[in-house]
Amino acid sequence: MRLTTALLLLGAASVVVRAQDDHAINPRVKEIVDAVSEDRIAEILKRLEGFGTRNIFSSQTDPEKGIGAARKWIYEQFRSYSPRLQVSYDTYRVKNNAAKKGRIIRDVELQNVVAILPGTVNKDRRIVVSGHYDSAVATRRREEGTTPSAEPVTFDLESKAPGANDDGSGTAAVLELARAMSQHEWKNTIVFIAFTAEEEGLVGSTLYARKARKEKDNIEAVLNNDIIGDDTGGNGVKNNATVAVYSEDPADSPSRELARYIRETCERYIPSMRVELVFRPDRLGRGGDHTPFNQEGYAAVRFTTPEENYANQHSVTDTVANMSIPYTARVVRVNAAALASLALAPAKPIVEEQVTRQGKPVTVSMITRGKSRYDAQLKWKGAPDAAGYAVMMRSTTSPLWEKEVFVGNVTEYLMKDVSIDDRVFGVKAIDKEGNASLVSTYVSRPRPPLEIETQ
Repeated sequence: MRLTTALLLLGAASVVVRAQDDHAINPRVKEIVDAVSEDRIAEILKRLEGFGTRNIFSSQTDPEKGIGAARKWIYEQFRSYSPRLQVSYDTYRVKNNAAKKGRIIRDVELQNVVAILPGTVNKDRRIVVSGHYDSAVATRRREEGTTPSAEPVTFDLESKAPGANDDGSGTAAVLELARAMSQHEWKNTIVFIAFTAEEEGLVGSTLYARKARKEKDNIEAVLNNDIIGDDTGGNGVKNNATVAVYSEDPADSPSRELARYIRETCERYIPSMRVELVFRPDRLGRGGDHTPFNQEGYAAVRFTTPEENYANQHSVTDTVANMSIPYTARVVRVNAAALASLALAPAKPIVEEQVTRQGKPVTVSMITRGKSRYDAQLKWKGAPDAAGYAVMMRSTTSPLWEKEVFVGNVTEYLMKDVSIDDRVFGVKAIDKEGNASLVSTYVSRPRPPLEIETQ
C-alpha cells in the first residue's frame, strides 16, 4: 500500500514534501504514445520490403535495390524528421571470418545508421532504441519443431530477402519513434539506431556496444525491437494484446529492472496491452542486438512477439502481407511510453559504495540492519534533478515490486522491524513533475571463496 502522506524520518519531526505522483499520466508521454501512426508504419514497412533484399552482401551502389539503397533511405528519413536529429553513419570495415565458421564470407563495409536527439539537461545520459535493417533468407532450414541452436545458418545471397517482420518491424519502430520524439525537446539524450549485420551474428551492434563502452558512453537503457510484427504464430495461436520483453539474469540486474519499468509504463499508458516479462536473456539458444550491450554491462532488453511464425522467418514469405500492422503499432506505442518516460526521468540513485576490507577495495550495497540490527537501514547517493525518493520492497520470490513508500527529499530511510534478509529493496528518484527514474536495487553480492592453505 502506498504512503503519500508526511512521514517521520529516523525519529525526526521534519515534514517531507511529496513530489507529484509518479503513477499519474504525464501529458507529454501520452502525446508521444498517441502520435504513433499505423499508416506511417505501414509505409515504412512497404518501402523496406521494396528494396528486394537488405542482405549485407547485396549492392552498395544500386539506387533502388539492396543494402546500400536501404541504408541511404533510412538516413534520409531520419534527416527529414527534424533538424534536432544528428544523423550519421557508424562505419566499420569487417574482415572475412568464414574460416572461423563465421557468416562474414568476404571483407565488407558495414554501416549502422544513427540519429541522436540531444537532451536539454543531461546530454551525457543516453537512452537507446534500436532495430536491425539488414535481412537474410536461409538456404537450409532446421527441421520443423526443433529447438534453434547456435550452429551457423547458411544464407542465400541471390534470393529476395524482404525481411518485413525480421526486422523491418523493428526498423519501422525506430523510425516512427524518431519522428514522434524529435518534434519535442527532452531532458535526456535519445539515440535511435538501425543496426546492420544482425543476421551475421550481431556484428553491427557488437561493434557499436564495444565502442560505446570504450568511450565510456553513459547508456542508461537499450530498448531493442526485433520481430514485433506477428500476432499469429505458426501454430495458429493468435495474440494481439501481448508483447514479450526479455531481460537477462540475475533477478535484480539493471536489465531486469528496465523490463519492470517497461511493464509499469505500459500498464499506465496502454492498458489494452500486456507486457509479458520473460526472465531470460533472449529466446532459448538465440540472441538479438541487445545482447552485446548486456555483454558490455549495459541495461538492455528485447521486445518481440510471443507468437513467432518460424516458416516466415529468413524466408521469401517474410512480407508485409504476412504481418499485422495494427499489432506492430501497438508494440511501438509500448516502446513510446517507456522511451518518453525515460527521456524525462531523473538519474537513478546510487546504492553502492567502495569500501576497504583487509586492504582490498570492495563494492557493497548501502543497506544495513541499523543500530538495532533488526531494522532495514537504507542509504543512497541522490540525483541532482530529484525532488524526492521512493523506497521499494518485495519478497525475494516476487517478480514485481510489492510496496512503495515515498520518503521525501532525503538520502536515507529506516524501516523499523523489517528484516533485510528475506526481502529485496530498491530506491527510485522522482522529480517535481512526477517523472520517475529506474529503480536502483540493493544487490546481495556473492560471498568470496575462502582461501585456505593446507599442508
